[in-house]
Amino acid sequence: MTDTTTSPGADGGDALVTAFNAVGADYLFCSSGSEWAPVWESLARRHRDGLPCPEYLDLTHETVAVGMATGYGLIKRRPQGVLLHAAPGLLQGSMAVHGALLAGVPMVVSSSESTTYGDGPGQDPGGQWYRNLSIVGGPHGVAQPFTKWSTEAASVHTLPTMVTRAAELSWRAPAGPAYLNIPLEILLEDWDGREAKPLVAPGSTHSSPEEVDPVAQLIREAKNPVVVTETAGREAGGFEALVAFAEAWNIPVVEPDSAVCGNFPRTHPLHAGSDIGPWMDEADLILLVNCRAPFYPPSRRPAKATIVVIDEVPQRPHVVYQVLFADRYLEGNVANTLRQLTKRAKELDEAAVAVRRSAQEERHTAEQQAIAKAEEKAASQAQGIDPVLVAATLRKLLDGQDAIVVDETITHSRVVKRHVQTADPDSYFYVQGGLGQGIAVALGVKLAAQDRPVVLTIGDGAFTYNPVIPSYDASKAYELPVLIVVFNNRVYKSMNLNHRRFYPEGAAAETGEWLGTDLHRLPRLASFAEPFGLHTETVDTPAALTPALERALKSVAEGTTAVVDVLVTR
Repeated sequence: MTDTTTSPGADGGDALVTAFNAVGADYLFCSSGSEWAPVWESLARRHRDGLPCPEYLDLTHETVAVGMATGYGLIKRRPQGVLLHAAPGLLQGSMAVHGALLAGVPMVVSSSESTTYGDGPGQDPGGQWYRNLSIVGGPHGVAQPFTKWSTEAASVHTLPTMVTRAAELSWRAPAGPAYLNIPLEILLEDWDGREAKPLVAPGSTHSSPEEVDPVAQLIREAKNPVVVTETAGREAGGFEALVAFAEAWNIPVVEPDSAVCGNFPRTHPLHAGSDIGPWMDEADLILLVNCRAPFYPPSRRPAKATIVVIDEVPQRPHVVYQVLFADRYLEGNVANTLRQLTKRAKELDEAAVAVRRSAQEERHTAEQQAIAKAEEKAASQAQGIDPVLVAATLRKLLDGQDAIVVDETITHSRVVKRHVQTADPDSYFYVQGGLGQGIAVALGVKLAAQDRPVVLTIGDGAFTYNPVIPSYDASKAYELPVLIVVFNNRVYKSMNLNHRRFYPEGAAAETGEWLGTDLHRLPRLASFAEPFGLHTETVDTPAALTPALERALKSVAEGTTAVVDVLVTR
């Protein structure tokens, strides 16, 4: 045993707070549960005595707690602490925890259970654990499928180092949430005061020159190469490294609809849109840069391309079925790998480069003309608001504002990406893992980037999935103003589209009875924000759109969240 001095009243709550402090957690995102009294007491003591500790956020829904930790982690890229309540709280927050896994966000999620049910020495944990809150195998068994690592803390004396291990595991590639079940008895047990070791940042891994040089030669020899990326921009420095690489080699970059974040400036002449289809038969080299599953269906193999996968962890364990058709792997830090390849952009075939540069210029010009034409058409509509007009108006109003767009639309997601046209690192994120997290993720992004405007684009169906009241409460309580723009077409459009696709001549098409889709019955969505004193607007005419968004952005700049419910035509 290590000889240490025990602080008066030190228990497992102190051990946990000390551990999160040591690993550098800025925040504890907590959806309250009765097991956390020892943590609250430790925090109260530290606040009283002026001792350091993470800032505690008292949140009223599990999805809000985990979603805010996700949004914060997207920007800061360091593990934070999330405290949920027992197995029910873990289950309630599980979709958001799974979303953090898919988004690659590190965090340490904890909840609790009892191990003695009142039959052991020490304080009685309470009968609710025996009757209602315990779960067979413990909550760490429940958490295992949707976390990177999941276990139970077995002793108050090992708890701090267990938190350190969980945080370090969550931060290493592939980053994601780790879960720690901390029995209530451990939180109440006397602690010997030993300090947790500070968290050590991940070291970087690199592909060797012997691996990079042949890939550089493949690129040098390629006539029609293309980059496809989903999450290059999620890595620190990845966005900038990809831009430098593409420019050095003059290679177009495709961001498929499955992109998790902004990876490349959508305004850049080398941005080649969202459709890999045109390249499947024509490309002779496809560079998959941080791509989970680029081909759909998976058997859809490119006709003649050599495929190089550039990814720190190309085989993602949480992907059930993954087909990359790789001919070569460059494994290691993606930004570093791209920089190494950029340095090797020498002795190029200028004639081949000129041909593909000219072809990409034509594609880019055609795309810009198509965007402009779509926006002209949307602006000329006399009746109703086209979603293209909403996205284009946002782009104009956000120009030069260093804004961040968080997107939780479904049928409008292509419109948002195509017409908002984000162009900077950490300026666009798509919510992962299931609808209902968008407001919380946007609030977490705002918490991490308080000097930048944050805009959430969301469909009316997704909006109704969100824990709206707890989210507004968090926005108001912690002064996190965001702009929420609802693309409200009064229908679950994606459900309706699938019904029509699967049964184009079915009974529903014959009778008009489309079940599971109608949202006309919902009240004014903006009105839910009124009790919180937030700025609200409902817009149903094109002429009213720009003034409403301007007023909303002014409200956000002055510190108040704004909700603009836009009634769109489709």
